[in-house]
Amino acid sequence: MEHCKLFLLLIGLSCVVCGILSDKPRNVLLMMADDGGFEMGAYRNKICQTPNLDRLAKRSLIFNDAFTSVSSCSPSRAALLTGMPSHQNGMYGLHQAENHFNSFGDVKTLPNILSTHGVRTGIIGKKHVGPSSVYKFDYEQTEENNSIFQVGRNITYMKLLAREFLTNSTEPFFLYVAFHDPHRCGHTNPEYGEFCQRFGNGDVGMGKIPDWQPIYYVPEQIELPYFIQDTMEARRDLAAQYTTISRLDQGVGVILKELEDAGHLDDTLIIYSSDNGIPFPNGRTNFYDSGIREPMFMSSPIHTGRRNKVTYSMASLLDIVPTILDWFNISDDVEIDTNEILESNRGLTGKSLLPLLIQEPSNYTDEAIFASHNMHEVTMYYPMRAIRTKRYKLIHNLNYNAPFPICMK
Repeated sequence: MEHCKLFLLLIGLSCVVCGILSDKPRNVLLMMADDGGFEMGAYRNKICQTPNLDRLAKRSLIFNDAFTSVSSCSPSRAALLTGMPSHQNGMYGLHQAENHFNSFGDVKTLPNILSTHGVRTGIIGKKHVGPSSVYKFDYEQTEENNSIFQVGRNITYMKLLAREFLTNSTEPFFLYVAFHDPHRCGHTNPEYGEFCQRFGNGDVGMGKIPDWQPIYYVPEQIELPYFIQDTMEARRDLAAQYTTISRLDQGVGVILKELEDAGHLDDTLIIYSSDNGIPFPNGRTNFYDSGIREPMFMSSPIHTGRRNKVTYSMASLLDIVPTILDWFNISDDVEIDTNEILESNRGLTGKSLLPLLIQEPSNYTDEAIFASHNMHEVTMYYPMRAIRTKRYKLIHNLNYNAPFPICMK
């Protein structure tokens, strides 16, 4: 009898806890690296020091098989925010400058959907998509109204912007922090170094970012990815990238501290990933795993049973929109049931990843991710389509007679 009472008491307590959690407002913090890879301890890199990302990984589900649907900046970010591949959302190439690509005007995007459901939306950092009416956030601090160096690399300034957003959020919120690190900048601002590793490092003329303590690396000690040639030039390049990754990592740390100080660490779904592969040969702009495989962490304040565990289920950045809509309990109101070519068939492609926070699938035989690439810069037309399962990958190069346009910028 006593055992029955204890059992009923435990059930009652669990119901109370569930009730408390379900009544709390739910928020989302999405953090994205720019050309980021697996250079962190959580993915077994023993050289690149990333204590903040590693700490986030320990309170997250760690994805071993996460992929972008397109290995190019603007198309990837448009896919991230629409849940649709680039050939469906219209962002065929880069958005900025002479490239001038935009998504279709009738595409429904995550910030616009959330705003209509009472969720306050904010973006800090690199936006790189358009038109503005399609990707409209309630709070915007991006390259469109700031220097990209300040809102994407100056982690102290980004911290203050995050504080401003969080302090003024009384309703549920979605905050998208898009770091510009560790993207190259040698082609635009060579004075800062190939990866902007000198920007804000305290050297003469470089300024000082108060929240960044740069970490420098010896090229001979760098762990080279399997797809990069082992030359001293490549090692020096990666050493510079590692230093910039230290700014990204410490930026993740200060953003998470702002979230905690605002009292939202325990009611916010936190997602970390990157837009595409690293900017090296065989990396960004191709469909080999080195170009589309991405790091991904997902930390839930409610689903804690699989923290610091690894999922081998296949995931895509196309899954981010369905996941966040599921988190806010918003139904998919952009699905269209038609295959007619002339109709606007632009439904969501992905699936919610929240079930993975509870249980690993028993098998992966039916899982697949899809990729669609048209071009990077406007002069780099090389359309590709791909499907990737656990065992097989098919890459269809539609314009295979053309020379492959390698982008290193």
